[in-house]
Amino acid sequence: MTQSKLLRMDNVGIVVESLDDAVSFFTELGLTLEGRGMVEGEWAGRITGLGNQRVEIAMMVTPDGHSRLELSRFLAPSVVADHRNAPVNALGYLRAMFTVSDIDETLDRLRKHGAQLVGEVVQYEDSYRLCYIRGPEGLLIGLAEPLGSNR
Repeated sequence: MTQSKLLRMDNVGIVVESLDDAVSFFTELGLTLEGRGMVEGEWAGRITGLGNQRVEIAMMVTPDGHSRLELSRFLAPSVVADHRNAPVNALGYLRAMFTVSDIDETLDRLRKHGAQLVGEVVQYEDSYRLCYIRGPEGLLIGLAEPLGSNR
């Protein structure tokens, strides 16, 4: 059996209109802003296939330091599609799931940043309490609270 050359998953990227609102929301969720800056020029466009691009990014990191969320605001070229309101059964990448210690307290805090519950908070056996919310700009976010031996 051959061993994988994969070392880790570095980050998940989300394109937003307001970097400030997204950073504020994900900070409230518990991520930390690791850095913010501009990625621009023809060299970056050679990676993405977009040509000469100009993108403001913010890198957010989870409390354990293992996962990152790259928030991007495209200044050039302009955004060409919007998938933010797609339902959870649409094709493609649609949501990020975060484990929280108290789902009710987290929902209370995130509602102050415009979060809206998609369905309801549901308990799965004695394992988890789960829900989906719409965060800034309608982004679909999953929240999971471990129960019992999963804590």
